[in-house]
Amino acid sequence: MSLLPYALARPFLFGLDPEHAHELTLAALARTQRTPLSCVYGESRVDDPVTVAGLRFPNRVGLAAGLDKNGRCIDGLAAMGFGFIEVGTVTPKPQPGNPKPRMFRLPQADALINRLGFNNDGLDTFIANVRQARFRSSGGILGLNIGKNASTPIERAVDDYLIGLDGVFPHADYVTVNISSPNTQNLRALQSDQALDDLLGALQARRQALVHAQGRSVPMFVKIAPDLDESQIDVIAATLQRHGIDGVIATNTTIAREAVAHLPHGQEAGGLSGRPVFEASNRVIAALRAALGPGYPIIGVGGVMSGEDARAKLAAGADLVQIYTGLIYRGPGLVREAALALKSR
Repeated sequence: MSLLPYALARPFLFGLDPEHAHELTLAALARTQRTPLSCVYGESRVDDPVTVAGLRFPNRVGLAAGLDKNGRCIDGLAAMGFGFIEVGTVTPKPQPGNPKPRMFRLPQADALINRLGFNNDGLDTFIANVRQARFRSSGGILGLNIGKNASTPIERAVDDYLIGLDGVFPHADYVTVNISSPNTQNLRALQSDQALDDLLGALQARRQALVHAQGRSVPMFVKIAPDLDESQIDVIAATLQRHGIDGVIATNTTIAREAVAHLPHGQEAGGLSGRPVFEASNRVIAALRAALGPGYPIIGVGGVMSGEDARAKLAAGADLVQIYTGLIYRGPGLVREAALALKSR
């Protein structure tokens, strides 16, 4: 158990601007990781190994991409007991993201809205940070999440994803292709039939070349949105299977606002995460499982705020779960609670 109960730290953090609190937390993790001070927030990792997509995960609970976009706090986050950690989204070139303010708390709904816009320091810095982390050497699974620069026209998006795949491939246990953030203009258009077919065809061809050149295979996942109807989900599922993609992450944030429209900041533009996306995420997971059949890897993410919520993701059809907003509201103890809930299911 961590030495500093999160209940003591949360009022201070929630008294700050959300993005400032986020950056302050990451800076503290970066300074204290790989030092004895990590015991302040550390939690023992639950041992519940499972093999998914050919990878042996120490437990079923992971960190979703977006919290550590530059991969600079991997070991600090690992100290919280995650079985796997996904960092990014990284783009080929550094970019500042969207204008501030761009992150908003909705505490009445256990939710966040962000329109950060893939703010990150670029691929070179990201890889340098990833190479310093020790998480993989301790048996943890590391996912690296790639996207496109905002300045790259959507018709040239494939070029950015290929650059990203080339860069992260040697350092990843799995690679995630993010085509579902609502905060990069037109990005979600890549989920449509022909665009997705073209993108995944190009990525799979490049991956096969990398496997041949480097002598190791790295699973590739695609992260999709919760704002999809059944026919769109069926098309995505068929396209993933046709191109031999190893798994799917469901889901990213939602653009829906029905659950929070009445709350302060509820109408802010961006992606809504946390409790309000829980049911939508589970709906997509269940539809994917029906379309993909048993055995196809699905990582469930969206609104996991308790061990019971983590179980519901698996009941919907997921093999693994990820958390992000739940960590903001509940703290590191949620990681262990969820891992124990899945171990004892």
